[in-house]
Amino acid sequence: MAQGGGGNDNKPAEDPLQPHPVKEQLPGIQYCINSPPPWPEAFVLGFQHYILTLGFSVLIPSLIVPQMGGDDAEKAKVIQNLLFVSGLNTLFQSLFGTRLPVVVTGSYSYVIPTISIVLAKRYASFENPHERFNETMRGIQGALIVASCFQMVMGFVGLWRNTVRFLSPLSVVPCVTFTGLGLYHLGFPMLAKCVEIGLPGLIVVVFISQYLPHLLKTKKPISDRFAVLFSVAIIWLYAQLLTSSTVYNHKPKITQRSCRTDQAGLLSSARWFYFPYPFQWGSPTFNTGEAFAMMAASVVSLFESTGTFFATSRYGSATPVPPSVISRGSVWLGVGGLLNGMFGSITGTCASVENAGLLALTRVGSRRVIQISAGFMIFFSLFGKFGALFASIPLPIIAALYCVFFGYVFSERNSSWGPPSFWVCQYHNTSENIIVKF
Repeated sequence: MAQGGGGNDNKPAEDPLQPHPVKEQLPGIQYCINSPPPWPEAFVLGFQHYILTLGFSVLIPSLIVPQMGGDDAEKAKVIQNLLFVSGLNTLFQSLFGTRLPVVVTGSYSYVIPTISIVLAKRYASFENPHERFNETMRGIQGALIVASCFQMVMGFVGLWRNTVRFLSPLSVVPCVTFTGLGLYHLGFPMLAKCVEIGLPGLIVVVFISQYLPHLLKTKKPISDRFAVLFSVAIIWLYAQLLTSSTVYNHKPKITQRSCRTDQAGLLSSARWFYFPYPFQWGSPTFNTGEAFAMMAASVVSLFESTGTFFATSRYGSATPVPPSVISRGSVWLGVGGLLNGMFGSITGTCASVENAGLLALTRVGSRRVIQISAGFMIFFSLFGKFGALFASIPLPIIAALYCVFFGYVFSERNSSWGPPSFWVCQYHNTSENIIVKF
């Protein structure tokens, strides 16, 4: 029997309407993880990352060391130790850990348990400030060593891998978002401690990175890629002029400490050459309560670092990070925390959120750039006078950079970690990221 028709049997079925496809890799990334920029440009970009790490490296010791009874010389030592270990940890993380362009620095999550150790009654009996500093440092070292071992165990046994695997996107979004928002007090509030230089710094970095490229219309991205160096140099010179013109002579000491360029006390206290070595203040002491407090802070640091790993992989134009790589990175974060405890850096480790934001601004996710920045950390930690020169940059200038770079990572976390309904609103434009933050 002849079959009639049949002309529409081979007609391909129409695809149903699909939502806008999600881009696992951001557009516009010029240099990804394995494609490094030319050496001169890589060195300048690495120096930018080093400048950005000075915020936590100076802020945390400046906050804690005086309460421990240490003077400016001890504070300079702790800063050099923290920079030295941060350089080593960054190299280890980029070579053996997640192998992402991640900068590993001191974590602000450890500040509260560290201050609780400093204010413990068993250290208040030491009347000599130098002796109290040594004993408190040994207690902090012991707590950090225990917390870092806890981090390594979580990575080795696969506990953190299973935790990341079973976290749904809907539950991760508020967790990581609140972690990013927890750093808000390091942005605008610290900037407001010296509005005279903090607010101009914020205006300059936004203008150079967002508006100046459209005015110059150059073929190479110069102003936006090196916005950190340009803005820090301009505002640092401006702050030096204000300091030299005796504007702050009659201001309160708190204002002078935040605004003046000669109040850090680091340049005169730092040695020309200093080689950090472990246990220079004696063998560590261990206390159960202090160790558990540090272990809780290490879990917070792991959550923050996990979000930074995901954002960094996107800004480095890499594939999504599997849980096994996150687990390996947590192991090396624990190794870094162990080094921090041995060298006396008074804080644990964490993947730097602000440096991940700098990757988004420069659109350079090269691993070589991060390794060069680690080299700068180690170099300036050994030659103390040169490192102290850059560490004397007023913190409100660094806070102005934080106001911009936290916005990149905050918006990226919300766009890349959310459920599919959130993925439609991914912020691929850098100016949109800044608007979301503000």
